[in-house]
Amino acid sequence: MLTREEPIKHILKSCLVGSVLALTVGFAQAQDLAPLNSDSEPDRMDWSELEASFGPFPDVAAGTKVGGVSKTLTNEYWRSLGEGYANVAKAKGLEFAYQAAQSEGDQLGQLSIAENLITQGFAALLFSPQTDANLIPAVEKADAAGISVLNVNDAVIPSAKNYVGNVQKGNGVNVAQWFIDNRPDGGKVAVIEGQPGVYAAGQRTAGFTETITAAGNFEVVASIPADWSRELAFNAAATILQ
Repeated sequence: MLTREEPIKHILKSCLVGSVLALTVGFAQAQDLAPLNSDSEPDRMDWSELEASFGPFPDVAAGTKVGGVSKTLTNEYWRSLGEGYANVAKAKGLEFAYQAAQSEGDQLGQLSIAENLITQGFAALLFSPQTDANLIPAVEKADAAGISVLNVNDAVIPSAKNYVGNVQKGNGVNVAQWFIDNRPDGGKVAVIEGQPGVYAAGQRTAGFTETITAAGNFEVVASIPADWSRELAFNAAATILQ
């Protein structure tokens, strides 16, 4: 279940629909799938195609438990995602729990949260991993326990059967296009990246760098990873500006 660039409310709807569909109709087995590349997945679809492809939101037994594991609640995006999950779950009569690591660098803490939820009787879990790899052990345990897992934005678990999120490279292209449209004289630009080795960070950086370089009148003077940390990003920007 893949989606293109979309407002957060549609991501929320796609996530809950995806988790329920995983419960009711099932999807391909992981061993039959190539490693997921969410930006180029041939089976991806826009959120607006869900109902036409799968029908209306399926009925689910009241009280069915769905859990969400996010990167961190220190970031407004992930707080908003959790609030949206909870609103949709309440409207559909689902029991919902949402937990997150202390920071976007707490990979082991996030894994511990995910593995703990697996033991608590959840029928489906929505995982937003900090890296492409840190929740793989939890996905394997959930699969073994018969729990449906939906990989939700933005790191991509290679073995994920179901994924909802943006076209990550498109995010970078859109930002570069804004500069091209609004700074026609060009100039020097610097990139503060996310976490090295994370699919979303690499795709966004590539989309921005390739697009703005192709414009011909911009120079990318630096591209520095900051591991999703505001402090590291601030310090990197300060160093570049010196």
